[in-house]
Amino acid sequence: MTTMFLYSILNSLMLPLLNHPLSLGLLLLIQTIIIAMISGSMNITFWYSYIMMLIMIGGMLVLFMYMTNVASNEKFKFSMFLSILLPPSIILSLLAPPLMDQWFMNSKTQINEATQTINPLSSLNKFLNFPAITLSTTLIIYLLITMIIIIKIIDIKHGPLRHHN
Repeated sequence: MTTMFLYSILNSLMLPLLNHPLSLGLLLLIQTIIIAMISGSMNITFWYSYIMMLIMIGGMLVLFMYMTNVASNEKFKFSMFLSILLPPSIILSLLAPPLMDQWFMNSKTQINEATQTINPLSSLNKFLNFPAITLSTTLIIYLLITMIIIIKIIDIKHGPLRHHN
């Protein structure tokens, strides 16, 4: 858990050092995966983090398509500051977690004791009870109809966003 927090912090520190849209998108995707793993390990089930990750990946796909259409031939520029900062941060991320895990050992045992007393299926039943299932079904049908309408509106014959001369 502390390793994931450390990776998340290092990932956030690398954000201002990148200037290409695709590298920023990759960094955002990695950050999404790390945060989904952290939030999933804090809950009993991984449902919330799994849904959050799928939504973020869907948004990232839209941004990726837009960026490849707008800035498809832009070259990556090598940052000297990033190349100086990256090796020490990798070494720090590999050496620090064993030291931090010993420090957080008491909190981990308390969390493990608390999760053993809770029934793992009780949180999943709340999604499938009567009031929540109607809302979930309505949301699923709404998203399906919206997707079908968007597919019908899009004219495939016009092609990509920009026109080729």
